[in-house]
Amino acid sequence: TLYKNKRCLFTWKFMELRDSSSELVLQHNTSSYTLINSVKDEVVKNIEERIAAWSFLPEENGEAMQILHYENGQKYEPHYDYFHDKVNQEYGGQRIATVLMYLSNVEKGGETVFPDSEAKASQVKDESWSDCAKKGYAVKTKKGDALLFFGLNLDTSQDPTSLHGSCPVIEGEKWSATKWIHVRDFDKRTTRSTDAGCIDEDKHCEQWAADGECDKNPVYMVGTKDAAGYCRKSCSVC
Repeated sequence: TLYKNKRCLFTWKFMELRDSSSELVLQHNTSSYTLINSVKDEVVKNIEERIAAWSFLPEENGEAMQILHYENGQKYEPHYDYFHDKVNQEYGGQRIATVLMYLSNVEKGGETVFPDSEAKASQVKDESWSDCAKKGYAVKTKKGDALLFFGLNLDTSQDPTSLHGSCPVIEGEKWSATKWIHVRDFDKRTTRSTDAGCIDEDKHCEQWAADGECDKNPVYMVGTKDAAGYCRKSCSVC
């Protein structure tokens, strides 16, 4: 366990995937990522309940779970999970925490790396780590493990040491699930009417739409008769 500023960055033996959850992930292998709503899946709902108990953050503060698939050479450049704009904070406020769940083992590479972590100098790495992982504090991808970290300090100021990325997969493939947690109830945005303006409310909307998520996840992307979706502009419905 690594404690920093009274917060903790640690791995936890989260869950051993069962056949049902494995099938849930694999059915979305036509794109590099997809979103899963806990309302529609009991397995995801149970996982989110455990996340809430572990993080001490309300379940309703979380976004829809995102499933990611990395093939050989694919990576996620270092980035922050907190927002730099106001639009994405309108509902649920700022992102405060992230939970990364590892759904598969990776033979080599694919580590989660924190380039600016103050603990990077204290972590000894051998040749089993990739060159990318050696550039910061890193966590290996191991099926059944989960990683919780915070992007905000206790005073809600942004923590620049939360910069993180996914190292390139060198051998094998990587499946993971991401859960972003906000400071307030994220689901309250569903109370909006369909009269909401023709806007995108997430910076990823354009890419999601290009990947076909408007058809795969219409409730989230487009909305229903009772509530507008988050990516109406990119889905060309207004």
